[in-house]
Amino acid sequence: MDVLDEFDINIIKELEKDGRMAFSTIANTLKISNTMVHQRINRLIEQNILTGIKPIIDEKKIGYDWGAFTGLTLTKDADSSRIIEELKKIPEITECYYVTGSFTLYIKMIARNHEHMRKLLYEKIDNIPGISKTDSMIELGCAFKRNISL
Repeated sequence: MDVLDEFDINIIKELEKDGRMAFSTIANTLKISNTMVHQRINRLIEQNILTGIKPIIDEKKIGYDWGAFTGLTLTKDADSSRIIEELKKIPEITECYYVTGSFTLYIKMIARNHEHMRKLLYEKIDNIPGISKTDSMIELGCAFKRNISL
């Protein structure tokens, strides 16, 4: 695995402050060339260390007041790839993880209200063949969310 050097770490830290920051601003702050910043960011993206520079949406401010973490029990774990493809078709599901323990998959989903959440669970997720059970916890707000500290 490639190791991040001091330049990579400092460039990432600058991007964490503002993902729209101009490469020239990063270069001036770090006292390195604009070309070096550009090359380093491209390399970090090619290596999938940076998976993109995207906006972070506050879902609550656009009307999605409900969030839930839901464990999915599958009839057969071997069906997980097909089920994941079906889950990807539901835009309100924002994250999906393979997990150990009682569930095969664990998802994060958002909804506008309790009726919307009910429809997601009972009319969309429960109708995916191969899902035998769901177990949801409603989230009451995010205390914090962050990247790993570099």
